[in-house]
Amino acid sequence: MAGFAGTPGTPRVLRAMNDRAALDLLLEHGPLSRTRIGKLTGLSKPTASQLLARLEAAGLVLATGTTEGRPGPSAQLYEVNPAAGHAAGLDVTPQRILAAVADITGRTIGRFELPTPGRRTGTPVVQQVTDALDGAVKAAGLARDDVHRLVIGTPGAFDPTTGRLRYASHLPGWHSPTLLDELAAALPMPFEYENDVNLVALAEQRLGAARGHTDFVLLWNEEGLGAALVLGGRLHRGWTGGAGEVGFLPVPGAPLVRQVTRANSGGYQELAGSQAVPRLARELGIDDIPQGPYAEAAAQLLARAAQSGDDAHRAFLRTYATRLATGLASLVSVLDPELVVLGGAALTSGGEPLRALVQAELEELAASRPRLVVGDVREHPVLRGALESALTTTRDEVFDTSR
Repeated sequence: MAGFAGTPGTPRVLRAMNDRAALDLLLEHGPLSRTRIGKLTGLSKPTASQLLARLEAAGLVLATGTTEGRPGPSAQLYEVNPAAGHAAGLDVTPQRILAAVADITGRTIGRFELPTPGRRTGTPVVQQVTDALDGAVKAAGLARDDVHRLVIGTPGAFDPTTGRLRYASHLPGWHSPTLLDELAAALPMPFEYENDVNLVALAEQRLGAARGHTDFVLLWNEEGLGAALVLGGRLHRGWTGGAGEVGFLPVPGAPLVRQVTRANSGGYQELAGSQAVPRLARELGIDDIPQGPYAEAAAQLLARAAQSGDDAHRAFLRTYATRLATGLASLVSVLDPELVVLGGAALTSGGEPLRALVQAELEELAASRPRLVVGDVREHPVLRGALESALTTTRDEVFDTSR
């Protein structure tokens, strides 16, 4: 056996492995008795008792209630100590930074939203980040130093070869070559950064429609059209962090867009992005076009079309499904994923009617035929993914009893 510090197979390492197995079971199942933990881990009652005593002394588990009221003699129940560690996540858009803090069990205990109105703000990015984080930390009743790790989700991606944000020219202030160093100097905890759509895929893999799947594509459509690629159970980010930037993809039915990073758009974005939805509805004779941001208007139009039985709305939904399938056909032909998850309000609002139409069109356009599903993580999925990412590393550190 290996995977922990120390000599493989030593009693200390084996104890640490058993400790981690028990902690993971408590996270998955909630409060458990000593007997139940013993059965789930295969440990004897004396060994399970020693394990729980060790974890309780380390502050990692708490005794909480008993099995009183259930058949048989009552037994002490144990749960993971929520205060054993904390992680934070940030969801960054041009309009705001949404921050949250979760305890080690994954429960969100503090949230804060900081408006950042694009180019009108004069506040440096580092201060925006720390202000948003401090707001969430305060809401959680904690201090900055109580947070073990932070994950920041942004549109685009930080190029690992240069440290600069790419593919997100609409995010002002985030493109400085020294930004990551400045953040490291300002933050007391380790931090990571990740593409926002990648974080949604992580949330779906841990908590939603992609649970149990190791090869899938997440297609996301809100303010921008993007994708996340999970291959062999791991996110594929690409050489410059730009894997999944499918909005730039040239597709049939849309004019070629040149200098795509300057335009911050490409053929697939122009064909099927949220800004194309109101225009398509108008072209097909739908007059009542919602006002407001493109993503909100697209979501309203697609929700209405999915529920309507009139010819115009049916034609609108079919045409939009064909547009989505046109770009997806290129992705699945190259990647051959097991599953495609449709995420973002401009896709999930179409529900089962839109999903079924895209599935049927994709089967006509591509040799590979993955199953399409609608994403399950609807409430702040980027933020949820950031917290899940931060919690993974935090738990590895906090739960390591081999040291």
